[in-house]
Amino acid sequence: MNVRRPVLACLLTLFLPAIQASDWGQFRGGSSGRIEQISHPMTWDSTKNVAWTVPMKGSGWSSPIVAGDRIFLTAAVPADGSRPKGMMAGVASMGSYRRAKPVEHTFIVQCLALNDGKLLWEKTVAKKTPAVVHPSNTYATESPATDGQQVYTFFATTGDLTAWDLDGKQLWTKNTGAFKSGNGFGTGSSLAIHDSQVFVQYDNDESSFVAAYSAADGSQIWKDQKRSKTSWSTPLIWKAGKTVQLVTCGSGVVTSYDAASGKVVWRLSGIRSSFSASPCTGAGHIFFGNSGPMSAGPLVAVEANTVGQISLDRSFQSPDVAWSKTRSGPGMASPVVSQGRLYIPGSGGILNCYDASTGERVYRTRVPGMATVAASLWADEKHVFILDESGTTHVIPAGPTFERVAANKVADLFWSTPAVAGNRLLLRGVEKLYCIAGDAE
Repeated sequence: MNVRRPVLACLLTLFLPAIQASDWGQFRGGSSGRIEQISHPMTWDSTKNVAWTVPMKGSGWSSPIVAGDRIFLTAAVPADGSRPKGMMAGVASMGSYRRAKPVEHTFIVQCLALNDGKLLWEKTVAKKTPAVVHPSNTYATESPATDGQQVYTFFATTGDLTAWDLDGKQLWTKNTGAFKSGNGFGTGSSLAIHDSQVFVQYDNDESSFVAAYSAADGSQIWKDQKRSKTSWSTPLIWKAGKTVQLVTCGSGVVTSYDAASGKVVWRLSGIRSSFSASPCTGAGHIFFGNSGPMSAGPLVAVEANTVGQISLDRSFQSPDVAWSKTRSGPGMASPVVSQGRLYIPGSGGILNCYDASTGERVYRTRVPGMATVAASLWADEKHVFILDESGTTHVIPAGPTFERVAANKVADLFWSTPAVAGNRLLLRGVEKLYCIAGDAE
C-alpha cells in the first residue's frame, strides 16, 4: 500500500477534544493529558490545598479514574506487605529480585467518594501467587476505565477483565490468559474505551494481542494476535479525520487500527525496541517513541489520514512520516502537547521542548531538582505539569522559553499518573491517595 499524507491534514484539529467535564474516565483522561482549562490549584504541598488523604491498601501504579462523584482504583495486596521501590532502589536490587520467593497477592477494586475519600465499596477479583516482578513495578499497573455507567478493570497478572456497575455489582468477567513478561519486568498497559468497546493491549513474551470487547457483555468484537514481545505502552483512541483509530505501540512496531473493525489503517516498523511511554496527539499529529540504555531513542510524528505500511530506515527516517529524531524519545513518562509544542522529560532532570509541527527543538534544559519521571504529564494551554517520583510537581508555563513557576512537594513515592476531576487533582503515591483541591490561583 502507498502512504497518503494530505497537506491539509495538518490544518485539522484531529486529536480528542480537550476534557471539559469533571469525569476522568481512563488513563490520561483519554486525551493525552490535555485539559481545556486547569482549575485545580497551582501550588500545594503535603498540607497546603490538600482536601483529604487516604492510606493506600496494597500497591498499584494504575491511575485513579473518576465518574461523577466517585473514584475507582485497583491494587494488589501482598501477603508480606511489601511495597514497590523507586528507580534507583529498584535498580540496586535487580540482582536479588529474581531469587525472591513469590508471595500471594489479593487483587482488589475500590470505590471512593470524590468529596472526602470515604471507601464506598471494595471487591476482590482474585487471589494468586504470581511470579516476582521487577521491584519498581507493581501487580496492578493497568489503569481501569469507565464510560460513566460501568467500570472496567484489568489485571494482566491474572488475566481478569471485569465489568462492574458503579455500586460494585459484577456485570461480567472473562479471562484473557496471563503470560510471562520480558525479563520479569511485569506489565503496564492500561485499558482504553470508546463507543461501547473496551480495548486491551497485552504485549508479552508468549502470546501478544490487541483486542476489542463489548462493554455490554464482554464478548470479543475483534482481536489481532501479534508477534511483538513485552511492551508497556497504553493504546490511544485518536479521532483522525473521519476515522476513529486505536493506536498501539508494541516492541518495534506501531499499529493503528480502525477502532470499530480492527482493520489495520497503518503500521510502522523499524523502531526495534519496546515502549514504556504511551503515544500522545496534538497539532494534527500523533507522537511516539522510546529511549533506554540499548536504544537510540527515536521520536516519531505521524500525520492524520496516513494509511499503509511505513518502514523506518536505520536512522529512523522515512518520507512517510511527518518528522523523526534520534535520541529524543520519551522514557517512561508519556509526553504532552501545549501551545503547539511537545514536552518530553528525559533522564537526569532534562526537559525537552519541540515544535510539534516541525520537530524543531525549541529548548533543552535541566529542571532544578527534578528526579526520575515515570508519571505522564498533563497540561492546558497555559501550563505543563510534571510529577517526579520524589513527589515534586514542576509547573512550567507553556511557551518558547523555559521557566518554572512552582515546585509542589508531597512526601511520598509517585509513579502513578495523576487524574484531574474539575478543580480536584488526584495524586496516587505508594503510601496515600492525595486529593489536591481549592480555588484556582
